[in-house]
Amino acid sequence: MLRRTARLFACVALSGSVGCSGRSRADAVPAAPASTAAPASTAAPALLERPDEAPAPSSLDAARRLALAAPAGASAADREIEALSRRLSKAPGGADLWSALGFAWIRKARASGDASLYRRAHACAEIALAQAEGDRASLDLLGLALLHDRRFVEARDAAERVLSRDGSDTLALGTLSDAELGLGRFEAAVAAAQRMVDLRPGLPSYARAAHLRWLQGDAATAKRIMRLAIDAGDPREPEALAWALTQAAAMFWHEGDHEAADRGFERALAAQGEYPPALAGRARVALARGAWGRAVELLERAHRQTPETEIAWLLGDARAAAGDRAGAARAYESAVAAGRLSDRQTLALYYATKGLERDEAVRLAAAERGARGDIYAEDTLAWALYRAGRLSEARAASDRALALGTRDARLLYHAGAIRMALGDLDQGERLVRAALDLNPRFDWTGAAEAEQLLARRTSLGGPAR
Repeated sequence: MLRRTARLFACVALSGSVGCSGRSRADAVPAAPASTAAPASTAAPALLERPDEAPAPSSLDAARRLALAAPAGASAADREIEALSRRLSKAPGGADLWSALGFAWIRKARASGDASLYRRAHACAEIALAQAEGDRASLDLLGLALLHDRRFVEARDAAERVLSRDGSDTLALGTLSDAELGLGRFEAAVAAAQRMVDLRPGLPSYARAAHLRWLQGDAATAKRIMRLAIDAGDPREPEALAWALTQAAAMFWHEGDHEAADRGFERALAAQGEYPPALAGRARVALARGAWGRAVELLERAHRQTPETEIAWLLGDARAAAGDRAGAARAYESAVAAGRLSDRQTLALYYATKGLERDEAVRLAAAERGARGDIYAEDTLAWALYRAGRLSEARAASDRALALGTRDARLLYHAGAIRMALGDLDQGERLVRAALDLNPRFDWTGAAEAEQLLARRTSLGGPAR
């Protein structure tokens, strides 16, 4: 069946009209996003920039200490890390062993939600490349670590170095697609994903395909392709399956089908217990249903594993809804701290959503937009500019955020509010209504604002629905 499907995908370009099906995951080591949160930035290995120079010995010593740090846990990834670390502690080890250790750290990072572990994978890549410049597995590992750190240009460079020697390396193609998407080069992302599907149809390639098709506003095709991704999942790789199930559930969430979304998040948790993205997904559903206590409980479980900006922000919203003002303040402070450390885009969106630190929100969003060009960077910049009263600039960024036709209620609401502020009341109202029709509880703050905006429009004699 997969080979037949691969031929069907090959007959149509993803960016064109739907004639066969569509095409996405965050990467391909068994399992974006762009998704989830990144660790503090680490220096790019000198080998990537100057192939004739190796990192300084002190740098390699520090990388070695980081790479060989003891894991905390008893999972299969922990056992693999411990076994490889013992071998590498006793003998120098080659690039193959160091890259194997790095991939094990990535598997642990994904399953646990601990973003700091990606730095250990990056350290393994540095050591491996110092021993074997241009080693394919080590470059693949480096690309994944750079992707997670949202260093998209460097990740693309690492992938292209691999593909220049082996154009059939699907892991590198996945990294290339994700990096191009992060840089806002949608057609290039599609081309890399198409090659990946044609070469190796399976969960990583189908999931990328589904995400790219969803970004184009074709949710029906995206869900069909994501079904293929789930069916192609390997039970021996539960995190990859949980990731795909979570992404599928998110598609239903964006359509306002909270019951189907909740079932999908529940299935993801059955595949990978205490999986933070799925816990956060179920919490969103609980918030939408007014089950404040349930949302708090789920988000506290997720936050204990990965105190990333978005999860802390959601936890603050849930506690605020439940009447716990002090607890909400603590969670929001955690969101700000995590954002300052490693996630300026989500921090900028948090500030803009809450109407806080308006100049800082613009600064952060503009800096992030300078490093990437995807529609969510554009939307964050648009909303920060809107809050700062810079409406013409906000409208331009919002137009770019809507360029693919993505059916995301937050994007639609932001676009509508900006247009209404500029005096384009009819078009703005249509967009705000479309957001609420699509997902009436898309965001605890934003949905309430959208309802208030429409209520004011009606009270001033605006057109009836």
